[in-house]
This record gives sequence, C-alpha cells and structure tokens, in this order.
Amino acid sequence: MKGKMMFLAFALAASVPVPAETPAASAAYAAASGAASELGITADGSRASEAAPPTAPSGEGASASAAPNPAAAAELSPGAALPSPSSDASPPSESPTSNASPSMPVPPSGDLLLYMNSARMEQGSKAYTAARPLAVKAGVSYGSLRSLAERLGFSVAYVPAKKETVVRKAGLEARFTNKSKYYTASGIRTLMKGAAYTDKGVFMVPLTSITAALQIPYTVDQRSHTITLKQAAEPAASFTVQAGDIIAGETRVQYKARASSPSNLQIVQEKWEGRQEVFAEPGIYPVTYQVQDTAGRWSKPYTLSITVTSPNIPPVAMFSTDKKEYRMGEPVVIADESTDEENAITDRQWTGKQAAYFRPGPVTVSLTVTDKHGAAAAFSQEILITDETLYAEDEFNRLFTPVGSNFPIDGTSVKNMELLPFTYDTEPYTLFRSTGPESIREEGVLYQDVIDGPARILLHHKNTTGPKLKIYMLASNPNPRPATLFIESSGMAGPTPYGEIAGQMSLQRYFASIASGSAARELVLAPGETRLLFQEIGQNALSQGDIVTFQGEVASDSAVKYTSLVVKADRDPLTALPSLPFLDPNQSIVRGTFADSTRIFDYAPVVGTTPARIYLSDNNADPFQTGYDGIKGTPATNSGNYGVLYKIVLERVAPHTLLTFNPRGGLFRGSALVNGSVVTFSHLGAASATDQNSVLYRTGAGEESVEIRISPAAGSNLPFCLLLSPLPSVRS
Repeated sequence: MKGKMMFLAFALAASVPVPAETPAASAAYAAASGAASELGITADGSRASEAAPPTAPSGEGASASAAPNPAAAAELSPGAALPSPSSDASPPSESPTSNASPSMPVPPSGDLLLYMNSARMEQGSKAYTAARPLAVKAGVSYGSLRSLAERLGFSVAYVPAKKETVVRKAGLEARFTNKSKYYTASGIRTLMKGAAYTDKGVFMVPLTSITAALQIPYTVDQRSHTITLKQAAEPAASFTVQAGDIIAGETRVQYKARASSPSNLQIVQEKWEGRQEVFAEPGIYPVTYQVQDTAGRWSKPYTLSITVTSPNIPPVAMFSTDKKEYRMGEPVVIADESTDEENAITDRQWTGKQAAYFRPGPVTVSLTVTDKHGAAAAFSQEILITDETLYAEDEFNRLFTPVGSNFPIDGTSVKNMELLPFTYDTEPYTLFRSTGPESIREEGVLYQDVIDGPARILLHHKNTTGPKLKIYMLASNPNPRPATLFIESSGMAGPTPYGEIAGQMSLQRYFASIASGSAARELVLAPGETRLLFQEIGQNALSQGDIVTFQGEVASDSAVKYTSLVVKADRDPLTALPSLPFLDPNQSIVRGTFADSTRIFDYAPVVGTTPARIYLSDNNADPFQTGYDGIKGTPATNSGNYGVLYKIVLERVAPHTLLTFNPRGGLFRGSALVNGSVVTFSHLGAASATDQNSVLYRTGAGEESVEIRISPAAGSNLPFCLLLSPLPSVRS
C-alpha cells in the first residue's frame, strides 16, 4: 500500500487513474496534481517543458557573448579539494554532516533515465541504484542530489565551515543547505519549492531545483512514469584574460583557455578568431574560441570583447606665480596649473613652497605630480625675495594663517594677557557621561540613569577584551503613558585606535549636526518599551584596541531611563540587557550624571582692542562639575568638564580682531562652532602644543558679535584658552 501511495504522487488523474483505497491514498492522490505540475507534466501526460539553456560566463575584465553552453565556465577555484572516486552501484552517504571530501563523478555516457517512486536509474544501457528513491514531500518531488549529480558528471562536496553541499562541473557551481528553501548558483540566491532535507543520511533536494541550478534540461513521460535528465552532447569552451588594463602596443595578453566534454571525450582541436598577443591600436576587439572533440562535434563559439586602451600619457606639472619678485612677508600667490589627460592626478608634492618668505635671496619652488598609473612629472621655478620687508613673520601669521590652521607663538606670553572674568549662566541639559570603564574588559552595562528633560550623552570607550564588541545606547520608558524623545544633535566617531581622533571627529560631527539640524527627529516610546537610541553608535564593531566616541543631545517630555551597554558583536542588545551585569569603572576615569551642563558666558564690553584670554576647564575660574554615579549612588566629579558645552557670546568684538585657540595641557584635537561655521584644529606634540595658536575667526572692518560653541574633546589634554588680540594693520 505504501508503494501505491508514493506512486500516486507522480500520477495525473486525467491520464493514469488510480483507485483511492484509503483516506491516506486519497490524500496522496490529491498531492499528485501538485507534484506533477511541479515537475512540469502536461495535462495529456506527453512531456514537460525543458529547463532554460545556460549562458556562457564573462571573462574577468572583459565582456562576454556566447551561445548557451552549460560547461563554458570557470574552473574549480584554486585550493578546491580534488574529487575522490565513488562506486557506481553504491553511492556514498549524502548527509550534510558527512566527510568534507568531494566525490569523483562517474564519467557519464548519455541521458539519465529516472523512474518515479523508485531508486532505479538508467544511463547508457546500464542500470544504477540511487541512494534513495524519488520521493514526494508536501507536493514537491525530491531526488538524491549526489546520486543525480554524479551520474551526470558533476563533483559533489560538503563544506563543513559553511554547512553547504557544493556541486561543480566545468565552472558551473551550485550550493545547497540542509533545511533551507534556497540554493545559490552563479552567485544568485533562488527560492526552491520546498526545503532540502536529509533522509537516512541522504541529502534530498527538490528535483526541479536540481535541474534548474545545474542547468539540466529534462522531459517527463507520464505513460512510462519516467523522467529523463538530458546530457549535453557538444563540448564546451571558454577563456579568460588577465585582469587590469590592456594597453595598446604594450600589454601582452594572457589567454587562459578551458575546454570540457560532457561525454568525457578528448578535445582534439581548437580554433581562435581575432586573437592577438599584443593589440597595436586602442579599441574593442571580439575574440572567439571553439574546441572540437573526438566525435567531431564543435563547441558553440565563446566570445569575449576585449577593451584595449591607449598608452598612458604622463601628467604635466606646471604652476605660476603672480610675480617674480616678492618682499619679505609679502603673500606669494601660486596657481597650480598641472594637467592630466584623464584628470587623474592623485598626488602633489611641493618643495620650497611657502605662503611668504622672510629671508632675502632666490628661492626655488618645485612641484611633482603623479597620476593614478604611477606616472610622474616635475616642474620648478625660481622667485626672488628682496631685502625689503612688508610684514614681519608674526604679523603675517596673524593676518594670513587660514582658519583652522596653526601658527607659532610664545606660549609663556599667554599668561600675561588680560584674563576676562568668567561668570556664566547655565542651561538645564543633564550630562549622561559614560566614559568609565574607559577600557572595556567584559560585557555589561556601562552606565545607566533616569533623566527627565534635555540630556547630553557622552560616550568614550576602548575595547580591550579581544573579541569584537558593539556599544549601544538604549532608552526605556518607565512611565504608564507614552514618552516622546526629541533628538537634537548627534556626533559619532570610530572605531579607531586613536582616541584623540575619535574625540575630534565626534565633536566635528556634533557641531555640524547642530548647525544643519540634520539629526532632528522624534521617537515615541510606549509604556514599558525599550528601544535603541542613536543607532549609529552600534553600527560598527570595535576590534581589539579600537575606540569610539559619541556626543549628542536628546530631550524628553517625561522621565526616561538611559542605558549604555557593551556586548559581543553578534548579540542582540535588547535581549541581552536583562542578563548583563553593571560594570564597575575601576579607573580614575569618571562616569556619572551632571546637571546644568551647558555654560553660557555672555560678555557685553568691547574686546579685542588689547590682548585678552578666556581660561576654560581649569577647575579654577571654570570649576569642574559635581554630580553622582547613577549605578553606585556615589558622588562623582566631572574632571575636565568633558561633555560640557560652552557658549561664549562676545557681544562687541572690535574691528580687525583675531580670535584663536591655545591648548594649555599639551596634545589637543578639537572642533568648535564659530558664528555657525564648524572649525576643526589640531595640536600635536605635548611639548610644543602650548606654543601653537589655531585661528578661529577674524572680524572685519566693523564691530561684530561673535558666538563660539566649544566642548572639551575626549582623548585630548586640558585646560585650554580662547585668545583675542588686535590684528596688525594691512599694508600694500
């Protein structure tokens, strides 16, 4: 009875009537139409549609056009395991958990005839036994992948690392996975009509998926209850050429030809059309390759269109100056006029070039340009510096150093400048500072607290665990009513091994988002709901030694619990949260919650007529914040005032005033928002940093109001000063 039921799955009621002896048999009969349709059996039982013929693959670096051919494709990839022999009569187990060594396909000798509801196969007048009979499951016909593929000359291998069964022949490759409804062929993932499964150690795959993935035409004979898998007759040919540009008159083309016979016949002759070892002229050249087997059958033509480019013309280095002679301290205007035929200059190296010169005599300025092909050209020009002075070096620097760039000063002179009285008001932004533990050694909650109203988030952490980690920021609504969050600004930087770079880039993006409003959006939390906040924080994983920094602002209409946490990169932070421990800072680096974290310095008197300074983050005129650790419930001090936003409003800045940044603690990479424009600056070298000034702003011919927003950059040293000084008079 069981055999009849399985047989019914392959029968069509219209052509092969079978009595339904039991309810189970009736169910099998009802599945017959679906199975037959899935195999493509027609209503009259005569034949089924054939699989679409395959197409030839493209060669690397060239476009291909060829007649359809299933074997004209790439060889096995380098390093692929060689097949090992298997028995014709006793196919090996096909379980995806079996040995990873691939099997050697038996040389085929014709079409493969399959019998429905049977393990019997016939090929070349010989009978063979499949590892499992053809079967129907949920209306889908299944066959043994290994048994069918090997009889048709394909190699079959299991890859344990990916849990995939890989079938290959003459460059055609298909990958199947146990319990999956998808297979991948030629890099394309395709849905099957049923999931692959294992039956007594034999890997079973939908029959139509086998034929489609391996590009095997087939027919169905309903009267004899057989399926014929068609074997390609003619040989297959293909070739590739080396990657990269093929240059006319220079490149020797390397042809890698490949040929195979599905009938395992010897290739005895090949034919090329359009092949040249070196193409003399640029253009697109079709090259065709064919092979012939011992039966006299020629493969379909395989054609690649080879693009031959013109030889590279090196770039031309050129520049001009607006004058041939300059006074000492006079701005030198240099115009780069270098050209490249492809507009592909990738590097410019100057020697002797300065914005101005302060010693008399001849000066040689040189420029070397390099294009994307590595070709280079150089040009030099001599200018003369006279013994007349227009500006002294310090005067020139103050007048002409670009915004964001540095010029040298005497760092000790800063102490002699007038100290503007730093008295400030505050805005009610509560700082959520998650910076301890700075070095992360395990998964857990980094910091957590409940904040009602505007909040500023500061994160700065380093992965020292080894495995890849991700840091996330979560927001939870503890209220019985919905809570609305208003995201105002966002600045994410890293992962990077360099903490000072992460700190600088975070501030640069934070200020840019304030200026543009690009981060603004709303987020509504249902009662009891927890969601990711600032999803960009967890976008990239931290490798060992990597650092991330984030600074951003969010406001809420009710109390919200904020949580920063770290988990391994493959874990879901929301599901992991309930089981994570609270981490102890274990370092002098502080974490905590600090109220009133925006300090506003609004100064009305005229400034800039004499040198003056504003001293920030010194714990004297600008005291460090005090707050508490929301996890431990202990007092906390915001050493350095990291995360504090300073709004410096100078209502009356005199005409021709220079405003600069001067680090007082050493190395500093920072950013500021000056009258709505982001200015980024760097001071490297702890010993010399205090002797450098970064230009922030210059006022023009009239009195101006200047607003500077600045925050201590994570990873940099403190304190720092803002300096104001009168500019030298402009001379012609």
